[in-house]
Amino acid sequence: MIYDISPPIDETLNVWPGDTPPSREVLLDMKRGGNLTLSTLRATVHLGAHADAPSHYGLDAATIDKLPIDLYVGPCQVLTVDVPPNTLITFDHITEPIEADRLLLHTGSFPDPTKFNEDFVALSTELVQELAETGVELLGVDTPSVDLFSSKDLSAHRACLANSVAILEGLVLTDVPDGLYELIALPLKLVGFDASPVRAILRG
Repeated sequence: MIYDISPPIDETLNVWPGDTPPSREVLLDMKRGGNLTLSTLRATVHLGAHADAPSHYGLDAATIDKLPIDLYVGPCQVLTVDVPPNTLITFDHITEPIEADRLLLHTGSFPDPTKFNEDFVALSTELVQELAETGVELLGVDTPSVDLFSSKDLSAHRACLANSVAILEGLVLTDVPDGLYELIALPLKLVGFDASPVRAILRG
């Protein structure tokens, strides 16, 4: 069984306010007499399901092309957490044993990637620290950010940086039962970039 946990990328996909939404320019079109169809994509690299690079939130930190590819492939656990809107997830909200070193949190707080709601939930610094101490090396969320929309200091991002925890954001976990899977969410080798879109899937 394969679960596709990436949202469709088209002009209806919402991005962080002020960031660059996806747009397509068709340079050649076979329907208009071209000998082939050729397109240009313009968009933020923080697009849909994406991997943040440490350089996004850490000065002189690693860019996306420098991260080990095996971070994004391997055993993974999906876990549902139930917290009120616009609040931080703490370790007390983790109701099941952590059984993999990649953890995806299904919050349900950003239900529609085409409609940006600002009251999604986020990760507490204590949660990141305690999960890292259990061996978690990648955290994924079904929200646009591991920090609250109102956050200015990006404390969860910085906690991930301090604990060498990789970040996936913008996942779609609505139809995925809690449990253990194989994650495949490879970032593009974008040299010098602060993030990359991924085609994230779970195989179980």
